[in-house]
Amino acid sequence: MKVVDTNARALGRVLINRKQLLKKVPLCERTILNMEKRGDFPKRFSVTPRLVAWDLMEVDDWIARHQTAGVQQPAPGTR
Repeated sequence: MKVVDTNARALGRVLINRKQLLKKVPLCERTILNMEKRGDFPKRFSVTPRLVAWDLMEVDDWIARHQTAGVQQPAPGTR
């Protein structure tokens, strides 16, 4: 699965696999899974029984929301 340019978005959804997601979002897989379960990150879905993918537009929107929020996240291990 290959990420395609923005012109392809007009044709339909662009999907990214786990490897592409981890290049785009600097979080570990466990953190992403936990965030998905809490509803704080776009949900993956099954393309085949052995392949999951994320909608690139949903991931980009999530990144944009966090960039514009301007809220400093608490340090790990603190609440």
